[in-house]
Amino acid sequence: MNFLTIGHRGVMGVEPENTLRSFVAAQEAGLDAIELDLHLSKDGALVVMHDTDVDRTTDGTGPIAEKTLSELRALDAGRGERVPVFEEVLEAVQSPLQAEIKDVQAARALAEVMNRRGLAGRVEVSSFHDEAIAEIKPLVPGVRTALIASRYGTDIVDRAVAAGAETVCLNIRRLTLEIVERARKADLKIIGWVVNTQDQLRLVRAFGLDGATTDHPDIKRTGRFTA
Repeated sequence: MNFLTIGHRGVMGVEPENTLRSFVAAQEAGLDAIELDLHLSKDGALVVMHDTDVDRTTDGTGPIAEKTLSELRALDAGRGERVPVFEEVLEAVQSPLQAEIKDVQAARALAEVMNRRGLAGRVEVSSFHDEAIAEIKPLVPGVRTALIASRYGTDIVDRAVAAGAETVCLNIRRLTLEIVERARKADLKIIGWVVNTQDQLRLVRAFGLDGATTDHPDIKRTGRFTA
């Protein structure tokens, strides 16, 4: 079985998260896919940021939804990097992407880009929001989707199936064998997050997961030798 290593917001352990610099570094490190986060700006641009506001990751303050793309572009996102839009990431790297919808409103904007550029085979869409996954499914023929969960129980499997997801991305701190077995019975793939240490890597490999999301590119190299 091919064990996937997914770069969390690029390689946020060593580069400014959700920047082109971070995504390029993830690709150069040989990670199998790159995860990123999407919000809508005030003027409807599909921007790549994690939080609902810009305070933590830039030199600005305030909610993303209250700023235009031009205003977001003026911010320093770390080491001189600018806040990218989704289509810039598509051009900067060739890796498969896991695009996390941070709010339901971004689902339709993402669907438009994916259909226009034929991205169903390259971009997996993920979200903590069941309704976002359910919404984008009929909008993008053939799209692969993943339901993310931090605090969850065995109900996560039923939720994923109801939303039409093929994968669950689960916080490894709450992972149990029962949940893994239920997911397998439902033919769901399982990705564990966040896997940054050898002990965490051994845990997800022991559970037989399909992959791991990591902040650090060296997990890719060491994962090949961890049974």
